[in-house]
Amino acid sequence: MKNRQLGRTGASISEIGFGAWQIGGSWGDVSEADGKKALNAALDAGVTFIDTADVYGDGRSEKIIAEVLKERGGVRPFVATKAGRRLSPHVADGYTGANIEAFLDRSLRNLQVETLDLVQLHCPPTDVYYRPDFFGELDALVAKGKMRHYGVSVEKVEEALKAIEYPNVATVQIIYNIFRQRPQDLFFAEAIKKNIGVIVRVPLASGLLSGKITRDTAFKADDHRNFNRHGEAFDVGETFAGVPFDVALAAVEELRPLLPAGMAMSTFALRWILQQPAVSVVIPGARNEAQAQSNAAASDAGAIAPETLARISEIYDRLIKPHVHQRW
Repeated sequence: MKNRQLGRTGASISEIGFGAWQIGGSWGDVSEADGKKALNAALDAGVTFIDTADVYGDGRSEKIIAEVLKERGGVRPFVATKAGRRLSPHVADGYTGANIEAFLDRSLRNLQVETLDLVQLHCPPTDVYYRPDFFGELDALVAKGKMRHYGVSVEKVEEALKAIEYPNVATVQIIYNIFRQRPQDLFFAEAIKKNIGVIVRVPLASGLLSGKITRDTAFKADDHRNFNRHGEAFDVGETFAGVPFDVALAAVEELRPLLPAGMAMSTFALRWILQQPAVSVVIPGARNEAQAQSNAAASDAGAIAPETLARISEIYDRLIKPHVHQRW
């Protein structure tokens, strides 16, 4: 497992992290036992970065992480969580220092720590990014010892670019994958310039880029790939990266012949992301041990050839770009 720097936090972390949404909820039935096994498998494979949120299973994900790390002992991995989505309604006016502090206190209890390594605003409304007073309140929470660093998890490139104007925003979590390529147009260059840690989520487009999903794949009622196909519960870009299902499946079939011999499509998709130097860590989720091990192995896979990268760009421009590029 190779390591990278998480921007100005100074932390050296594994370039493949563990996305803990799946062990919290909204991905069908993932038992607590399976969630623990998946996380342990990732940690055994050298993963040292875990990403979670206070709303994943209403705290279930954070609690599972705390239990696993307590059982393992030893050097603690870097754990990032998120705050803000517990607001009801989820509106910009709810983003206050007091509200965020209350959410942080809950996460501190769930994760059984005295200070949170990194707290990310959890895809707040765009207006929040234009309130310097609020970011000043986040600085005060750092000074109080509630968190060491803070960052943002964004839906749009516009939000990412605005967020990194604030001097103490240390990280940006953003969707970036073969089906969502816009961050590489401008944002990545700005992130490098300002030493921002870039955390890449939805790297496999909700499983589409595993190559295992077909038109006949059935998703459980509590799986967001069933209930959020059109953005009914949250931003549609979080589900299948916002790409229409049939269009995405057609693109997957065009990508399939490009895979190097013996390489799984999920590995191929993760390698494509890791070839971006601006990326600090990519956080695929895992429902079980095998998926966690497969994700971690992508760190040691070979680089993708330039001619293959060119073909991926052509497929994106022709099939995917018209549906997603300017939306996020």
